[in-house]
Amino acid sequence: MSAPDHGDAASFCANLVRTHDFARYAATLFVPAEPRRALLALYAFNAEITRVRDQVSQPLPGEVRMQWWTDMLAGTAHGGIEGNPVAAELLGAIRHYHLPIEALSRLIEEHQFDLYNDPMPSMAALEGYITDTAAALFVLAAEVFAQPSEALRHLARHAGLAQGLTQVVVDLPRDAARRQLFLPLQVLQSHGSGMEEVFAGRQRPTVRAAVDQLIAEAQRHLKTALNLLGSAPAEARPAFLPLAVVRRDLARLARADNDPFMPYVASRFSTLWTLWRAARSHTFKGG
Repeated sequence: MSAPDHGDAASFCANLVRTHDFARYAATLFVPAEPRRALLALYAFNAEITRVRDQVSQPLPGEVRMQWWTDMLAGTAHGGIEGNPVAAELLGAIRHYHLPIEALSRLIEEHQFDLYNDPMPSMAALEGYITDTAAALFVLAAEVFAQPSEALRHLARHAGLAQGLTQVVVDLPRDAARRQLFLPLQVLQSHGSGMEEVFAGRQRPTVRAAVDQLIAEAQRHLKTALNLLGSAPAEARPAFLPLAVVRRDLARLARADNDPFMPYVASRFSTLWTLWRAARSHTFKGG
């Protein structure tokens, strides 16, 4: 297979992210072309990993797919690298911005949990999962714009936890339908609920109390992240634009009349509008 044209590879990544992760795709529209290309490479890689569960019927083929990506990052993969546009773009971003391969490998490792129907056992386990997935993406995105620092990693962790916890609630209808539990079992049990109540897909006070606890935690992390963003280097702030969508989604999820088991998809126009307004604000505006 011949190597992909660089322009074609970049377009492939953009189309992949636009199709499967529109909020992150839309956030890249408000950054300059060079960092945008790197962000799309990261987000396309993330889309490839997070979609594995939907592309396989059994865990073992999913493990094989994820192992290919792990081997690719380690430089030991066999076959298909030259013709894989996402791999080509990701390796280019890694080289250009000196991105840490270890973080990308941990992201793959954490997402192996997705392949199985084991319940997320505790809030600590969920926070660990999110730290190495959603928060890691914020760290990597920030390092496209600015030099790595402990302050940026601290900000990214809170940003990732806000986004990841929110996503657990957003995805609850889909996950419940396929009997997958990211809402921590420990949290459910602390409110007198359990897996089967979630899998039944009907709102009950005990389940709603558990969901509200996650929403409150997400709101707390979002508030901290936005406060920290105010003192972050201006050039790094565009990496955190997806927080504007998290803020919008949390406002909807926290409403008393919101049914967490009712699927909801925000319009693309709403997402673009939310991000356009945020990109013009001092909070997210780059230097």
